[in-house]
Amino acid sequence: MDWLSQQLGSDYAILQVDQAPAHTSSAICWPENIIPLFQPPSAPELNPIERLWQLLKKPLKNQLFSSLQALRERIQEIFDQLTFEQVISVSSYNFILEALFYAASH
Repeated sequence: MDWLSQQLGSDYAILQVDQAPAHTSSAICWPENIIPLFQPPSAPELNPIERLWQLLKKPLKNQLFSSLQALRERIQEIFDQLTFEQVISVSSYNFILEALFYAASH
């Protein structure tokens, strides 16, 4: 984190983290310009990769694959077909930030 802090200089960063012990340990010294924003427990919907996975699940539904390689190739095809707009729609910083603040207030 020291490296990131130095790269930021006088700017700030909000770092979204889950509540894994490695992220919540009192041994962590958060630099002043890195602000941790903790996800509520059991909130995979706030993790961008979980939302991206939703875009993969539908085209994979009810398909059988003869090998792990065939599955990998199909996943690659699906990823290759995703548009920039689709990826942004599920990984948008604004969506995540709004959801985190909402969860923190309830």
